[in-house]
Amino acid sequence: MSAAVASLAPWSRLKSGWRKAVFFSQSIKIEHSILALPFAYLTLFLVEDGLPRASTFGWITLAMVGARTVGMASNRIIDAEIDARNPRTADRHLPTGLLRHREMLLFTVLAAGLFLGAVYQLSSWARYLWPVALAVVVFYPYLKRYTWLCHLGLGVVYLLVPTGIWIAVANELTVGAVLLGIGAGFWVAGFDTLYGVLDIDFDRREGIHSIPARFGLATSLRTAQAFHLMTVGFITAAGIVLDVGFVYYLGTAAFLGLIIYEHRLVSPRDISRANVAFFNMNGIISVIFFLFVMTDVLVR
Repeated sequence: MSAAVASLAPWSRLKSGWRKAVFFSQSIKIEHSILALPFAYLTLFLVEDGLPRASTFGWITLAMVGARTVGMASNRIIDAEIDARNPRTADRHLPTGLLRHREMLLFTVLAAGLFLGAVYQLSSWARYLWPVALAVVVFYPYLKRYTWLCHLGLGVVYLLVPTGIWIAVANELTVGAVLLGIGAGFWVAGFDTLYGVLDIDFDRREGIHSIPARFGLATSLRTAQAFHLMTVGFITAAGIVLDVGFVYYLGTAAFLGLIIYEHRLVSPRDISRANVAFFNMNGIISVIFFLFVMTDVLVR
């Protein structure tokens, strides 16, 4: 190898590594962290009962991004063969070879390191309980191989967001945080059920379990509606227990209104906008609810 070529080798490796990092962020849809972060932030404002400290805000953000990244990357690794057979997902980075399994695994380990590094800056109970959080986010993808209740498994992941934040900051767990967590869990289970209607035919053919594959389109849409009504009920109950102000309940009303609009995007006659309902609307819903809760905390 000539000296000139040798001098370019580190740059080539760096460029290749950067390209793989970009592929990884695309694969796990890093931008969709917006679905989880607002619920984490609104819980942080509630537990601090005011403006959180910048350091706590930063560590919570890193812990959330790390945990979500581990979960999404694990999902991609575990489901790589299924994704390759599904026309809707066959162009993902692992099935197409843009990323290798070992590369995805390396990034997953790095994300786990980020999560652990952040968690150890928080409460003592968070340091004891972090294996629970990682175990849930890693193993929930297996549920669809065994039960149509898999959507509730994803809900459990998001149940851990408010409860985990409360433990990480206050070193305790309250009824209000649990109620808020259950509400978040049913919210996610609802929109995951909506998202599942896109794969009804494939799931039935491949023996993948889901509410849409088991019960059909119309029942799935009604189930998602029921889950989302339960979400509104639980976040309202959480507000009562946490003794929140009027603006919180305005946010709950806005949450309900946006959920109703979301469900109007998808019907048994037209599921073409299920992606919009899943990604765009739920990102908007979580951000708006967070803004109402933050305002409520700051003006009380």
